[in-house]
Amino acid sequence: MDDFLNQVRRQAEGKCEPELTELFVNCYTNTLDTTVRRMEDNTAHVITGDIPAMWLRDSSAQLRPYLFQAKEDEELRELIAGVVRRQFQYICIDSYANAFNESPSGACWAKDDPEQNPWVWERKFEVDSLCYPIQLAYLLWKNTGCTSQFDGNFHEGVERIFQVFRKEQYHEERSEYRFIRKSPLFRDTLSRDGKGALVRSGTGLIWSGFRPSDDACTYGYLIPSNMFVVVVMGYLEEMARTLFSDRQLEKEAGALREEVRQAIEKEGRTYTEEAGMIYAYEADGFGMYELMDDANVPSLLAMDYLGYPADPETAGNTRRYILSEANPYYYKGAKAAGIGSPHTPPGFIWHIAMAVQGLTCRHREERLEILRSMAATTGGKNVMHEGFSCEDDSRYTRDWFSWANAMYAELFLNYLGYELEIK
Repeated sequence: MDDFLNQVRRQAEGKCEPELTELFVNCYTNTLDTTVRRMEDNTAHVITGDIPAMWLRDSSAQLRPYLFQAKEDEELRELIAGVVRRQFQYICIDSYANAFNESPSGACWAKDDPEQNPWVWERKFEVDSLCYPIQLAYLLWKNTGCTSQFDGNFHEGVERIFQVFRKEQYHEERSEYRFIRKSPLFRDTLSRDGKGALVRSGTGLIWSGFRPSDDACTYGYLIPSNMFVVVVMGYLEEMARTLFSDRQLEKEAGALREEVRQAIEKEGRTYTEEAGMIYAYEADGFGMYELMDDANVPSLLAMDYLGYPADPETAGNTRRYILSEANPYYYKGAKAAGIGSPHTPPGFIWHIAMAVQGLTCRHREERLEILRSMAATTGGKNVMHEGFSCEDDSRYTRDWFSWANAMYAELFLNYLGYELEIK
């Protein structure tokens, strides 16, 4: 770790203010120091920060910046591989759950089901939760050559993921998934006795109960998450062909990738007066759309970051739309401008979205300005937060949010020229 940090410090000299570098060091070391626990079964459990559970999504994003160092660090490579192995253990336990306990303790966010599996912290079905572990497994292999993550649970988990995705393409007719939470927050439970948003089946899109924010979808086809499916199916195609010599998996992944991609381009776009043709955030297949973006990744802002092969004109129009006040969750204030979320109070910008904006912009100087803006909005805590008030960064949510720290670290490394091979 020290050798890598010293290398980064040397590379940063003269390119940015020293305080940006020291904030990077603080954010980069935070995850390994405070959230990762090696387990006796050669896996690793990663808590999200101030919540003692492991999210399939967050744990992948939290470890992503370490892939650069892992190229030269065998111990770190194996630690990340252990996280992947843990993720696929969990998927084999319950492929609809989004967050899990370190042990079968029965701990949970809320007792939503009297027969809830004791390993499961929360059972909100989110399409992205099944994409992130495939992404981390692929990126670890592609960027470091590591293959120890591909154990029996990986292959069984991939089969379960296919089963879920195919079933949720016909959610109304085929899915047994239900989620009901006794909560005053309508976004914390699903409508229609837990069945969730009604969609037109057979479009090729995959239904999701919840967004990456853990908020319920307004319309069941969450377009950024379906974009993520296209990307990771491409990863599975390549791994099946190159690593596993599995012609059947290669064929299945390629077929689903193309089916979902075509459906996004047909069902996930709509025309707006403000920006022309754009990608919607959500759709229902009947002609209804949610036109917005949310800070959590996958998002529309993160299309390029994830590697989705978007229509260039539509993608450009979408970026202009969501980085404007046409997006109801884009905020400008005395401290910053950026995208927030209905998950947090109005006027609160997320550091994750600021980092994604920097990682997907064209100009290096813009990345530096975003790093400066992120550093200036920590509320004096020298770490990233979930959301903060665009008028007063001393008002923020979550003291300890490891995903946001990881995103600042990744943007800082990107500014210095570090880039992952993502396809």
